[in-house]
Amino acid sequence: MTQLEDRPDVQPEIGRDRRRKEDQRLITGRTRWTDNITLPGMLHLAMVRSPFAHAKITSIDTEQAKASTNVVGVYTAADLGESQGVLINAWAITEDQKAPTHLPMPGDRVTFAGEIVAVVVARTQREARDAAELVDVEYEELPAVLDLKKAAADEVLAHPELGTNKSAFWKFDSEEAGTGGNVDAAIEKARTDGVVIEREYRQQRLIPAFMEPRSTVVDPTGEQITMWSATQIPHILRFALAATTGVPESKIRVIAPDVGGGFGGKLQTTPEEWLTFCLANKLGKSIKYTETRSESLVAAHHGRDQWQKLTLSAEKDGTVTGLKVELLADLGSYVSLVGGGVPVLGAFMFNAIYKFPAYQFNCQTVFTNKTWTDAYRGAGRPEATYGIERMMSELAAELDMDPIELREKNWIKHEEFPFTTVAGLEYDTGNYEAATAKALEMFGYDELRAEQKQRRDAGDRVQLGIGISTFTEMCGLAPSRVLGQLNYGAGGWEHASVRMLATGKVEVVTGASAHGQGHETAFSQIVADRLGVAFEDVEVLHGDTQIAHKGLDTYGSRSLVVGGEALVKATDKVIEKAKPVAAHLLEASVDDIEFSAGRFSVKGTDQGLAIGEIAAAVFAAHNYPEGMEPSLDSEATYDPVNFNYPHGTHLCAMEVDTETGAVKMRKYVCVDDIGNVINPLIVSGQVHGGLVQGIAQALWEEAVYDEAGTLVSGSFVDYLLPTSADTISFDIEHTTTPSITNTLGTKGVGEAGTIASTPAVVGSIVDAVRHLGVNDIQMPCTPERVWKAIQGAGDGGPATEGAAMPHFDPDEPGTDSTEGAGA
Repeated sequence: MTQLEDRPDVQPEIGRDRRRKEDQRLITGRTRWTDNITLPGMLHLAMVRSPFAHAKITSIDTEQAKASTNVVGVYTAADLGESQGVLINAWAITEDQKAPTHLPMPGDRVTFAGEIVAVVVARTQREARDAAELVDVEYEELPAVLDLKKAAADEVLAHPELGTNKSAFWKFDSEEAGTGGNVDAAIEKARTDGVVIEREYRQQRLIPAFMEPRSTVVDPTGEQITMWSATQIPHILRFALAATTGVPESKIRVIAPDVGGGFGGKLQTTPEEWLTFCLANKLGKSIKYTETRSESLVAAHHGRDQWQKLTLSAEKDGTVTGLKVELLADLGSYVSLVGGGVPVLGAFMFNAIYKFPAYQFNCQTVFTNKTWTDAYRGAGRPEATYGIERMMSELAAELDMDPIELREKNWIKHEEFPFTTVAGLEYDTGNYEAATAKALEMFGYDELRAEQKQRRDAGDRVQLGIGISTFTEMCGLAPSRVLGQLNYGAGGWEHASVRMLATGKVEVVTGASAHGQGHETAFSQIVADRLGVAFEDVEVLHGDTQIAHKGLDTYGSRSLVVGGEALVKATDKVIEKAKPVAAHLLEASVDDIEFSAGRFSVKGTDQGLAIGEIAAAVFAAHNYPEGMEPSLDSEATYDPVNFNYPHGTHLCAMEVDTETGAVKMRKYVCVDDIGNVINPLIVSGQVHGGLVQGIAQALWEEAVYDEAGTLVSGSFVDYLLPTSADTISFDIEHTTTPSITNTLGTKGVGEAGTIASTPAVVGSIVDAVRHLGVNDIQMPCTPERVWKAIQGAGDGGPATEGAAMPHFDPDEPGTDSTEGAGA
C-alpha cells in the first residue's frame, strides 16, 4: 500500500512509466566507467596468457620485456608468491567437493587457454601490451580434456593431482526428502501401463558478452586501498579480498561506478582484480587494468555447458507421474565463485509448474581444460526450464495431445496456491490459467495451428511450427537459512537506509548495486510514494562500500524483491520516527496522528505538517519530544522468508525452410506475471532484453573450442550476437498475481525473458519438422544443423552429438539408455 491511495489528486509513482534517471548521464557520456578513471601517476597492466589448454610452464624469460620503453616491471607467480592471494569458491555444494587451488597466476602449470602466466606493468596501456608480446614463455604441452562426457570418464585429467575430473555429486530425491514418491517405481510402472519419454539435451556453452569489458583500478595511496571495478558485487568483492590477501576489510574500499552490463558475467572475483590489487600494493602506485574484447571472451567466465538426460513418466491420459534428471555440468578448469552451485539451482525448477508426484535430480559437476563457468542470466533455471518444457511437448506429441491441453492437465491450479512442490519449495501465488489464456488470444493460437495443418497437408517447402513455454522461476536469491542448508557461503539479506535531509530531500542508500537495471529510478518511485515526496527529490546512492556499508549486491533477480523490501522497511521506520515529532509540534496525541501523501495531520482536523517540515524541525532540534534523538534517518536489513515465483506463458511461431534449414521467426508473444509492477517501462526493457538473450541461445550463440582447446569463437566475428536487425518486434503483456511474501507484492523480472524464450524457440523449430521424423535439434539451431536433422530423420540418425551419457550415481546402477531420443 502506498501513502497516496486516499489522495486522488496525486498520481502514484508505483505503476507509472518513468524514464530512467540514469539515462541522461549514460547516453550523453557524462558518466564514469571504470576505464574512464585516471589517477595521477597511474600505471597500467597487461596480461600474458597461455595459448595452451593444458601445459607445464618450463621457463619464463622476461628480460626483453623489462627492457622495453616505460616498463616498470614484469612479474610472474614466483615474484609475487603468496601476496597475490587466492580466488575463493563460495559454494561448495558437497562436503567432499574436489577443487584445485585457484591462484590468480599459477607458477607451474596452466589448465585452460587464456590463463595468466605473467603480468607487465608500464606507464601506458599501449606500452604494457607491447611489452607483454615480448615475454617468452616455454611450455610443455600436456593432454587436455575438452569433451564433457569424456571428462566424466576420467581417461584424461584436467587436474592430475585430484585423481579425477569429478568435482561433486549432488542429489535430490523426493522420496528421501519426504516431498513425493519413488521416481524409479513410477517410471517402471509407466513402462508397463503408461508412457515413458527419454531424451538427452545439450545446453551449449555461452559467453555473457556484456557491453563494457571488465576493468579495475586500484589506488593504494590513501588511508584505505580503493578499488574501482566493473563488478556486480562490490561488497562480496571487498570481503573476498580481505579474506584472501590479509588486508583488513576496514582498509579496503570497493566502488562499482556505472557498470555496463553483467548478465552474471560480473558476478565474479577475478584473477585480474587480485593481480591489480597485489601489484598496486607492492609498488605503492595506482594501477589500472582493462581487458580487450578478445580477453573478455576467452578468459571471463562462461555459462551453461551441460548435458541433460531426462526421463519422464506419465499415464496414457497425459497425467505425469515421475521425472528423473541426470545432469553433467562443466565447471571448466576451476570451481569459481558460485559456479559449482549454478546447476543445483535448477534442481528446484525442473518440476516447474507441474504436479509431479515423484522426482529425482542427479548432478555431477566435472572439470575440463576450458574457461571456468559460473552464473549467466538465469543461472541454472533456464537450463531446467528448457529441459522440462521440451519434455512436456515431447509427451504431448507422443500422446497426440495438444501441448497446451497437456500442460493445463498437469499444472498447479490458481486455487491450489500456496502449493508445496515435489522439490520442496512453496510457491506462494500464481495464475497460470490467466497468463496462458491471454497469451493464446494475443497469439492467435487456433488460427496458426490451422495454418500449420494446411502447410503440412500441402507439403509446403516452408513449414510452420509453434513452440510453448509455460514457465516459472525461483528468484530473489535468499532466504539466508535456505542458502545455508545448501552450503552456500553467504546470506541472502539486503540492507537499505533512508536519510531525511533538512531541506526535505531524501537520500536513499542501498546495498544492491546496479549495472543497468534502473535501480535509481525504481527505488526513487518506491520512496516517493511511501514518503509522499516528489520523485525528483529522491537521490539513490549505491555501489560504494564506503557509502553503502552493508549489502549483498545484485544477481538472481533480487534487487527489487529483497533490496526493495529493505527500502520499504527503512522508509516506514522514518515515518514512525516522525510521528512523535509531528504530535509534539501539533500538540496532539501520537495516537491521533495520521500520515498520508507526505503529510502528518491530526484526525478530524485540517491541522498538519509536511514530512519536509518535520525533517527541518528535527534538524534544527529547537523543539522536539523529550528523550528523542534529533534524527529521522533509518535503516533496515531484510531477509526474505521465501523465494518468489514469477511465471508466464511464451508462444513462438517459427518458419522452417525444409530444403535449406533456414529458420525465420514469425511471431513471439509473452504474458508474464511478475506481481505488482513498479515501472512498466523498465519492465518492458528487461523483458525485451531477456527475450533476445534466450532466443540467441536457441539460434546463434555458442562458445566453440577446437581439438587443442583454443576458443575459436573468440571474437564477435565468430561468436554470433544478434542485433535488432536479427529479431522481430515482440508482443508482451502481463497478468498480475501479487506475491504475498513481500509488502510491495512484487516478483523478479530480470531473468524471465531469458528463462522462458529458449525452449519456446527451439520447440517451435522442432514442431515445424516433427512430421518429418525430427524430435530434437541441438542448439544453436543453425541452418546446417536444422538441415542435417531433417536429412538424418529418415535413417534414425542421432539428434545429439557425442558419446552416450555416463551413469554417475554411485548408489544406483542404472543404464545409459537414450531410448526415444531419435533424430
